[in-house]
Amino acid sequence: MMDINQIMETLPHRYPMLLIDRVLEIEEGKRVVAIKNVTMNEAFFQGHFPGQPVMPGVLIMEALAQAGAVAILSMPEYKGKTPLFGAIDKCKFRGMVVPGDQLRLEMEIIKLKKVAGVGKAVAYVGDKKVAEGELTFIIA
Repeated sequence: MMDINQIMETLPHRYPMLLIDRVLEIEEGKRVVAIKNVTMNEAFFQGHFPGQPVMPGVLIMEALAQAGAVAILSMPEYKGKTPLFGAIDKCKFRGMVVPGDQLRLEMEIIKLKKVAGVGKAVAYVGDKKVAEGELTFIIA
């Protein structure tokens, strides 16, 4: 497990772009399960959408990518590096994420080379799958 302080030691992201709150499980370089507590205090809810707040799908994908980055940047050879998106493939959104939800972010690294890789990502609210995709990343 990792708390928010350990996550901030691992990831370069900060408010308002740090989108994971806790890591529940981690196998360095292989898989991770993390949590994002979604609250009405998120800056994006001011405009997405007034009167009916919905977490933007692209930010769900970003939260999944950050979870995957924790799995990679926890490896000694990648410590202190910066993860960047390379591509998002096979992305599907299956439900809305709203204030009060807790996102469970699961990422399995299915390919890892020296400076790039691919992860299979799935986001859940409770037992309901709300988003999935394959995320390609580059380590800078």
